[in-house]
Amino acid sequence: MNESALVHVPILPLMTAPRERCELSDEALCGMAVELLEERPGGWFKVRTPYRYEGYAHRGGLTLDRAQLDKWGSLPKRIIWKAQADVLNEPNVQGWQVTSLTRGAQVAPLEPANEGGWVKVALCDGREGYTKAGFLREPPEDWHGVEEAKLRQRLIDTAKLYLGVQYRWGGKTPQGIDCSGLCSMAYLLNGITIWRDADVKEGFEMRKITLEEAGPGDLIFMKGHVVMHLGGGDILHATAHNGSDGVVYNSLNPAHAGYREDLTKIVKYAGTIF
Repeated sequence: MNESALVHVPILPLMTAPRERCELSDEALCGMAVELLEERPGGWFKVRTPYRYEGYAHRGGLTLDRAQLDKWGSLPKRIIWKAQADVLNEPNVQGWQVTSLTRGAQVAPLEPANEGGWVKVALCDGREGYTKAGFLREPPEDWHGVEEAKLRQRLIDTAKLYLGVQYRWGGKTPQGIDCSGLCSMAYLLNGITIWRDADVKEGFEMRKITLEEAGPGDLIFMKGHVVMHLGGGDILHATAHNGSDGVVYNSLNPAHAGYREDLTKIVKYAGTIF
């Protein structure tokens, strides 16, 4: 089709088939531009995200208007950094909710923040509203110019923002997230595109290394699972393991708290961008 659309709902489910009641593949966030690959009956499109992941999205969550796509493309963007950020119709807490966005969504600031910290923003479908400037961040800088130790710490700090979030297969937001969603979002929010699944894929910013070579912020890939290495065998991951059911700390080191012997048995390799 060679066309694009904008995600205008807070979280757009990307399904494994063109229907609602099937496996969730991924979630696209408000402000993202997706490529339309194929139109299917019932208002469904097969789409490809900016990080090259594919799934089926319903047109009800998409803006297809070419003029709006061009306008959105010309505006400077900010990233929602707060776990959940309301956009209100006026710059005070009594305003009614235009929408509520999750971390990773995009808005376009239209005016400088006022003395109360409110900033007027545009959404990708043309709606406008107000949110707090403190909820927003500049798009990430080119990571190639960031000092390695600093970038490793940024990756870990970003992943830690999701601590306690429930496990959701295919999820990638503070409402629910899976193992590869957690790791890929930690990298994506720092301007780095890695493969969204629990594997290293050619053409993406990651290469295989041994487990012994893994440093802080690197990833450890297992059979059907991926975790972020914190150092010394300690890990942060999203797990559906009974008693955890979300983003938690664990360890591959038997001398450390939270040791998960079962995970040590399915380790395949580690991955790094450095």
